[in-house]
Amino acid sequence: MIRNNSQLKLSSQRFDDSLSLDRQGERAATLAVGNKAIYPGQGPCRISRVVKKVIGGRLTMFYHLTLLDDSGAELFVPVEKADAIGLRLPLKRSEIPKLLSNLKKRFKTHDGWKQRAIANSKLLASGSAFALAEVVASLTELSNTGTLTLGESSILGKARRLLVREISEVMGETETVAEEQVEQALKARKRNETDLALAASRN
Repeated sequence: MIRNNSQLKLSSQRFDDSLSLDRQGERAATLAVGNKAIYPGQGPCRISRVVKKVIGGRLTMFYHLTLLDDSGAELFVPVEKADAIGLRLPLKRSEIPKLLSNLKKRFKTHDGWKQRAIANSKLLASGSAFALAEVVASLTELSNTGTLTLGESSILGKARRLLVREISEVMGETETVAEEQVEQALKARKRNETDLALAASRN
């Protein structure tokens, strides 16, 4: 439970660290036509082309993105604002084990649902896969010990879907396989917590 400024600073630092982990791969490669990318709140896309549009009398370059899901929806992102929006390259295959390990961690959460909603919305908007893992882990734990609000249930479902889709794209696996990996990681944490509780009760 977050109660003071020092804890808030720790939470903020953890959030910033998760963002930096996601962007490490971007230093070695750039967003380019044909590449896959991750759009915050939407998931994996492919950069189909770069187009020019005149907006307010000013020529602006846009990434034309196509979502890699059944919808095939299209998005246009200003090239100059791509980083601020959170458009990024997918994680590397070597980062997936660390991502799954994050699902086994316990994260501090706010007592009030309003504060949790604000924090989780910020994490979702970042587009960070590690931030998504934090949302999934914390809300899953909360659902095991209490009742989620309707909004929290919706956020948990969305974060989990986005996480599964990125793992699926990065690993070249079906979403069913990626979903099972996420589920196993969450179950492993619950088993660890149960074992610790039993050990404590015997002492």
